[in-house]
Parts: sequence; structure tokens; C-alpha cells
Amino acid sequence: MEFYQQVLQYLVTGVTLGSIYAIIALGFITIYNVTGIVNFAQGEFVMLGALIAISLYKNQVPIVVAFVGSVMVTTLIGAALQRIAIRPAKGASTLTLIIITIGASITIRGLGLITWGPDPYSLPAFSGDQPIAFGGAAIIPQSFWVFGATIVVLGGLYAFFEWTLLGKAVRACAINVSAARLMGISPSSMALFSFALSAGLGAIGGVVMAPMTLATYDMGSMLALKGFVAAIVGGFTSTPGAVVGGFLIGILESMGAGLISSGYKDAIAFVVLFLVLFLKPNGLFGGRDTGRGGL
Repeated sequence: MEFYQQVLQYLVTGVTLGSIYAIIALGFITIYNVTGIVNFAQGEFVMLGALIAISLYKNQVPIVVAFVGSVMVTTLIGAALQRIAIRPAKGASTLTLIIITIGASITIRGLGLITWGPDPYSLPAFSGDQPIAFGGAAIIPQSFWVFGATIVVLGGLYAFFEWTLLGKAVRACAINVSAARLMGISPSSMALFSFALSAGLGAIGGVVMAPMTLATYDMGSMLALKGFVAAIVGGFTSTPGAVVGGFLIGILESMGAGLISSGYKDAIAFVVLFLVLFLKPNGLFGGRDTGRGGL
């Protein structure tokens, strides 16, 4: 394989990885913009989405129904997390709330181990496994589903926040909690919705990536860290920034693993994080104080 073909193959792989990281990053900023909380349980939503869909499919549920059912169940789990773990700690420091999400992540992972065990699980590809040739690179059909999911999620979020009353209420809390409260918007309800929405986004990412990798109870930890890095690279408050950050991390990771060494694959994201924090602390798309806190 010629060098340019190798680079093209790594680029395709990077865009696929970046799409997954972008969806996870969108989940991070959805919660952060409304509540000011960095939810380190976000990766567990991805794990739940994948494993619940696989469990439903193995019980003879059609793949489409398994997809929708997995997203719905995970969304409810995200809402339950906000009500059970976050809401009782209202008024606590940001550090305390972050520690709560880390504890929730460990708890969900433990429940995942009890439920599914340590064995890996797989989900059939949505459109078959036959690679598609493109300029010397081989693209598996599932990559289009992953990339398409990112585009649909991004477009759906834009339409929701721009054109719906609920979306505008969420945006109001993201801009200024006190002013939103004075306008009759319940910050607590918006916080609940942001956790549910974030969990649903994570589940979508988990389901579309499940046919490309083996799903395990502990798959969420590294995915959450890379989604977190992507969100920081994008500025942590910008939806387009989260997507750009996800693609950047995915492409650099794929290129580094292919052209340098696969041993550096997981380290590349954190090298990028350090460089961004050193050169542009607010991320590539900047950042601002939104007046959030303690929801």
C-alpha cells in the first residue's frame, strides 16, 4: 500500500473515531452548559447504550427497536442519576459534584460487571461488513452510520436549541441561571433534562460504535476521558467546538498510531490536551463565564 493510501486509511479511521468522541463531548458540554458540572459518568452512558442494545438484540428484539429502546432506557438512567445523586447535593461545591459523578461512574461500572460480566459482546453491523473502496482506502459501512449519527445529533441539537421553547429554556439557563429563574424557568428541571439528554447522546454513540468494537462493562472510562479532552479542546461551551475537538483527537490519534506507534495511541489525546491548555487555555473556540452553578 502506497504512503498516500495509508494516510487516507488513517484519516478515514480517524474521522470514525472522532465522530464517537464528538458525540461524547457533546454530552459533556450539554450538562456543563446548564449545570456547571463536569459529568465523568458520561462514558458509562456509552457503555450502557451499547450493552443494553446488545442484550435486547440477543433476546430477539429487532435492531431498530433495540437501538431506540437502549437510548430510552439510558436516558431514564441519566435522569435518575441527576435526581438521586446530583439534586440532593444542590449547593455543594463544584469539586464535590464532580466527585459525585466519579462515584456514580464507578457504581454504574460495577453494576455493569454484575449484570453482563467481564466478557466482551458484539452487535451485528447495521449494513453488512463488506468494505467499500475509496481512493485506495477501505471503509466499512458502519463508519457511515457513526459519522451520520454525529451529523444527525449535531443538526438535531441545533434545531432543538434554536426552534423549540424547551430548547430556548435550556439555553437561558446556560446563559444566566438567575435571569432564567426570574423568567419562570425552573433550573432544576432544566438540569434534569440536560442529564437525560446527555445520557441519550452517550447511548447513541454506544450503539453505533458497538458493531465496530467489542462492548465491555469497562469500555466507558477511556472513551469518557477522550470525549472530555475533545470538549476541552473545543472550548467546553461550544457545540461546534466539541465536534471539531472530537475529529481533531480522532484523526491525530489514528495518524499517530499508524505512522508512529500504536503504543502512543491513548497518549496522543492527552498530549493534545496539554498543548491546548498551554497555548490556548480557553480552547480553540474560546469560552466564557455563563453564570451557571450548583443546579
